[in-house]
Amino acid sequence: MKQDQVEELLYQALETELGGEKVYQTAITCAENPELKEEWQKYRAETQNHQKVLLEAFGRIGLDPQKETPGRAVVRHKGGSLVAAMEMAKKDGGPGAAQLCAAESVVEAETKDHQNWELIGKVAENSDGEMAAALAEAFEQVEEQEDEHLYHTMGWARELWIESLGMPAVLPPPEEEKKVKTAIGAARAKNAREEMLT
Repeated sequence: MKQDQVEELLYQALETELGGEKVYQTAITCAENPELKEEWQKYRAETQNHQKVLLEAFGRIGLDPQKETPGRAVVRHKGGSLVAAMEMAKKDGGPGAAQLCAAESVVEAETKDHQNWELIGKVAENSDGEMAAALAEAFEQVEEQEDEHLYHTMGWARELWIESLGMPAVLPPPEEEKKVKTAIGAARAKNAREEMLT
């Protein structure tokens, strides 16, 4: 493996978690649905824990969590842009628009986060020694939560849009009701939404 690129992945993963906390802090202020707000508060707390998990892994493998990389700066910029978009929607678009923008912003942030952790799992599988052990332990603690964050919020975003279009929505979404934690489960939940409307 290319060690410099492994380190770049890990620095981007840390920055994604740091920015994710800010995305959730802002998204919570945009949420109108009390169940969604509660879910995002839970996810923010889990994101804060993911930061700690990564920092522990950094300590074990000797990475400086303060090190800047070009990719890390890009990730920080993208996260800041999502926060700015939500603030713009709150100011100019009204409450419903802000909640939709927040759901989409969380999906965008969690897509990157989810990919980071899948790749960390691959690095752990293909490493040895302390790198393999530290990353495997981190992956084990975080991966299932990342699946939930992404797939549940994708469901919320879809159903909030459907509701905003004046069609019957399933709230909370099927992904939430069925406690989805895989892409296959998310697809099945989405397909089951029509049954849940009746």
